[in-house]
Amino acid sequence: MGMLPKNLFKKPNNPLETYDKYNKSASPDIPSEMCVSCPNCHAVLLSSDLDEACHVCPKCGHHFRINARQRISMIADDGSFEEMDASMRSRNMIDFPNYDKKLKHAYLESSSRDAVVCGTAKIGGFPCALFVMEPYFMMGSMGTVVGEKITRLIEYATEHSLPVVGYTVSGGARMQEGILSLMQMAKTSGAVKRHSDAGLLYVVVLTDPTTGGVTASFAMDGDVTLAEPNALIGFAGPRVIEQTIRQKLPSGFQRAEFLYEKGFVDAVVPRGQQKAYLTTLLSLHTKEAL
Repeated sequence: MGMLPKNLFKKPNNPLETYDKYNKSASPDIPSEMCVSCPNCHAVLLSSDLDEACHVCPKCGHHFRINARQRISMIADDGSFEEMDASMRSRNMIDFPNYDKKLKHAYLESSSRDAVVCGTAKIGGFPCALFVMEPYFMMGSMGTVVGEKITRLIEYATEHSLPVVGYTVSGGARMQEGILSLMQMAKTSGAVKRHSDAGLLYVVVLTDPTTGGVTASFAMDGDVTLAEPNALIGFAGPRVIEQTIRQKLPSGFQRAEFLYEKGFVDAVVPRGQQKAYLTTLLSLHTKEAL
C-alpha cells in the first residue's frame, strides 16, 4: 500500500473566510475616542452622550474638566463671543530654565496661546465681558499675560459699563515668572475694585481646581461667587495644611459644598444650569430691570 499524501486532511485556505481563531479578541474592538471612563464611578460613557450632558457624568454627576473654548460655547449665546487680546502670549522674561520648552508644550497641548481666553459676549441675550481660564495650558497658572488680559478686560468692562463673568481654574501663580506673576494679584484686584466702584456686577464661577494666587486675588473678589459641584477651592492644598497644623482635616475640606456651608460661596451650580443661573443674575442687574 502506498504512503498517504502529506496534509491530506488539512483544510485548504479560503480567501473568502476572514475568521481567524488565533487572532480573535476577547472583547469588541471599540475605538478609545468613542468611550470615556468616569474617574469617580468608573462607568463607561459614550463620548457623544457626555457631550450632550455638558461633560457631566449622568451616573454620578462628576464634572469632567473641559477646555476654555468648550466652556465658552456652553455659556455664551451662539456667535456672540468676540475675543480680545488673542495674540498675547508669555515669554521667558527672567530666563527660567526650560520655561521656553514648557510654553511650547503647553501651546501644543491646549491650542491656546496662554491660560485665559477673554472677550465680550451675550449670555441669555445680556451683554457682558467674559473670561475663561484654560486648564490645559500649564494648569491655568497665572503669569503676566493672564493678569494683563484679565485686567484689560475688566478695565474695558468698566469703560463700557458691562458686567463681568469669569470662570476660574488654576494651580496658582506661575513660578517660572517669579515676582512678575505675583504682581498680577494686586493688578487684577485693583481693576476689580475700580469696576466695583463704578457700580458694576462681577460674577465668578469657581471650577476644579481654583487655588493659590488666583484664589487670593480676583477669584474671590466677585459680587456673586458661584462654584461647580465638588470643585477644589483654596489657597494652599489640603496636604500642605495638614502637614503645617499637624491635624487631620474634615471630610470634604476645601470642596465647593464645604465652602458653601461656611459662607465663602453663594451657590453651588451644576454645569448644565449655569447659563440659566447667569442669565437670571444679569437680568436682575441691568438698568432696565432697575
